[in-house]
Amino acid sequence: MKNKTEAIDDLIKETLTQEEAKFYEDLEEQGVFQMVWGLFSGKNKWIMLLMNIMTLVFFALFIYCIVQFFNTEITKDLIKWSVGALVFLLGVSMLKIFAWMQMDKNALLREIKRLELQVSSLANKISS
Repeated sequence: MKNKTEAIDDLIKETLTQEEAKFYEDLEEQGVFQMVWGLFSGKNKWIMLLMNIMTLVFFALFIYCIVQFFNTEITKDLIKWSVGALVFLLGVSMLKIFAWMQMDKNALLREIKRLELQVSSLANKISS
C-alpha cells in the first residue's frame, strides 16, 4: 500500500510546477508532535496558549484538591474536596478534547488543500 501511495505522489509531483510541488511537500502527513506544535501557529495561537495555561491552572487546582482531600477526616470536607477535584479534572479533560479537535481540524484542512491541489493539477493536465 505504501508503494502505491508513493507512486501516486510521484505522479502528482511530476505534473506540478516547482512552486506547487514545494507547497505539496509542506502538506505531508504530520506526526503527533508536529500536530501539537501546529496548534500554536496561525490566527488562533493566542487562544491555544490561553487554553494551555488554563489547563495547567486547572491541573494545579486538581492536585490541591486531592491533597486537601487526603488531609481531612470530616465527611463534609471530603465531599467538598472530591467534588472540587472532579470539576477541575473535568475542566482539564474538556480543554484537552478541544485541543485534539483542533489538531483533527488542521489535519482535515491539510488533506482538503492536497485534494484541491490535485484537482487543480488534473484540470490543468486535461485542458492542456
